[in-house]
Amino acid sequence: MYDVIILGGGPAGLTVGLYTGRAKLKTLLLEASHIGGNAAWIDQLENYPGFPFGISGTELMDNFHKQAERFGVETRMEEVIRLESLPEGKKVTTTEGEYRARAVVIALGAKRRELGVPGELEFKGSGVSYCATCDAAFFEGYPVAVVGGGDSAVNEALFLSGITSKVYLIHRREGFRANQTSVDKMLANDKIELKTNKIVIRIEGEGLMQRVILQDVNTKEEEVLPVEGLFVSIGLVAAAEFLEGVVATEDGYVITDEEGRTSVEGIFAAGDIRVKRTRQVATAVGDGSQVGMIVSSYLKE
Repeated sequence: MYDVIILGGGPAGLTVGLYTGRAKLKTLLLEASHIGGNAAWIDQLENYPGFPFGISGTELMDNFHKQAERFGVETRMEEVIRLESLPEGKKVTTTEGEYRARAVVIALGAKRRELGVPGELEFKGSGVSYCATCDAAFFEGYPVAVVGGGDSAVNEALFLSGITSKVYLIHRREGFRANQTSVDKMLANDKIELKTNKIVIRIEGEGLMQRVILQDVNTKEEEVLPVEGLFVSIGLVAAAEFLEGVVATEDGYVITDEEGRTSVEGIFAAGDIRVKRTRQVATAVGDGSQVGMIVSSYLKE
């Protein structure tokens, strides 16, 4: 029996662990794939306070993890498949076994949204990627495309421009949601070519992906774009389908009050998995610190 089980090892979950660990609560953190979540794949974080010249997501998340472990947080690399609230406590089932706790914090974050077009699944891992920092090395010297218009898409295009021969940024609108500093850098980069007012309607290739078919949103005219890689960055979706019916959700995201309490007593949520407007490393850390303190008080009471 643990005092706290944290589902998810991203910045929110690791911050919760730091606080519950320092409160001398027996804490278990469960992570399915890699410590740090999406933040670990960010090449350079320039908007996280305290690092005036930026820091890689991998390094920052490694420091988060070491700090949580220093205060006794136990980490297991297991995928959570079920969460139950029972009279005797909370029961967490993973692909490896079962665990029980007095309280559970859901910090599973969000995952990249898929395009949902023909060829996407066929060429996933064979040209189609959802993480530039993970897969950019496979496309060194080749032309690639990025889909999206937010911060992630623009930053990935900038990152890829230093590795690939050419980057096309495909966006369904004329303007960008990304911060203006990043947009200005992109516009000044002669290796990045914009394909605005266009959408991807099909991905094609023989064995490996070799081209994407674009369609103009206004004229409906199609265009063949020869590229070796396609990086999809069109937003996020909640990363915890099994929570449906366990706690109150909205579009897969967990509904909480301002202090991270869910609809079920003893179950809390922090970070990108919550219904919220802003999803950044800094906001995840803010969530994690608050929930860490709330959980500690809840268990002591």
